[in-house]
Amino acid sequence: MSLSNDALARLFTEARTQNGYLPTPVSDDTLRQLYDLVKFGPTAANSGPARFQFVRSAEGKQKLLGCVSAGNVAKVTQAPVTVIIGMDLEFHEQLPRLFPHADARSWFAGKPQAIHDSAFRNSSLQGGYLILAARALGLDCGPMSGFDAAKMDAAFWAGTAVKTNFICTLGHGDASKVFGRLPRLGFDDACTLA
Repeated sequence: MSLSNDALARLFTEARTQNGYLPTPVSDDTLRQLYDLVKFGPTAANSGPARFQFVRSAEGKQKLLGCVSAGNVAKVTQAPVTVIIGMDLEFHEQLPRLFPHADARSWFAGKPQAIHDSAFRNSSLQGGYLILAARALGLDCGPMSGFDAAKMDAAFWAGTAVKTNFICTLGHGDASKVFGRLPRLGFDDACTLA
């Protein structure tokens, strides 16, 4: 059964990248509900390598502002929450618990390129799930790069095997700050039927 047109509009056709937010807080319960949806999105070998830091405090925002590019400062400042989507380069250590019916840990142990590739690919998927889940819960999103990865990793993931993939602001968007809809490639430009 397909979703309603209203649901599809909320998730895709009318959803927009946010450049400003209303001063409405996002509760802990909403963030927990958000993750509880994201965790069910499929990843290779059920690996779930994404790690999420929900930055909301004044101290956290100050650290974050020291890592983002000038063009993203206003967005991060105004957003009630900025989530840092990281990728755990030790995700394979969880595979005996998350994928117990095969020795999936051995597919990655001692193979740094395989670890990186899988962590990057699957944490990117999970970041996409986060955007869709946030929209489904009535939040607006502003995914972005435009940050110093080394500074971000030192500020937020020090002492861990987690590296930053991308960041995304969350909250209730200010419609007056949304840009006009930009063009998209059509099916024949982007797709091939083989």
